[in-house]
Amino acid sequence: MNILYLLKIKNEISYIYDDNTIRQGLEKMKSHGYTAIPVITRDGDYVGTISEGDFLWHILGHNGGIRTEEEHSVREIIRKDFMPPVRVSATVEELIESATNQNFVPVVDDRNKFIGIVTRRDIIMYFIEKNKSK
Repeated sequence: MNILYLLKIKNEISYIYDDNTIRQGLEKMKSHGYTAIPVITRDGDYVGTISEGDFLWHILGHNGGIRTEEEHSVREIIRKDFMPPVRVSATVEELIESATNQNFVPVVDDRNKFIGIVTRRDIIMYFIEKNKSK
């Protein structure tokens, strides 16, 4: 299976830039109802994934509250222990392994440019449909 079949392209999903403020990142996540979101540079390089918990722990660590979050950027709080993205040429096994650890798998091209995500739900639905056709 080619993972491009399951890919939600960058233009169809939400992501945040690493130079967005904490407040901007939180507002985008809230408006879309996400619990985690990909983070990219303005040049399109994938930087990581950030979660609600990452924002929460940052805010709790700074007693100034949400109003002071205009002074901090998203890049300051990106955790390094998130699963890395998969390449567009990844195998199904690599995709499934990554999807077991997070709700979506970021996908990059050979230049590390973010091109989209594959959701765990889409992987499961693919195999359900494949099984029905047998």
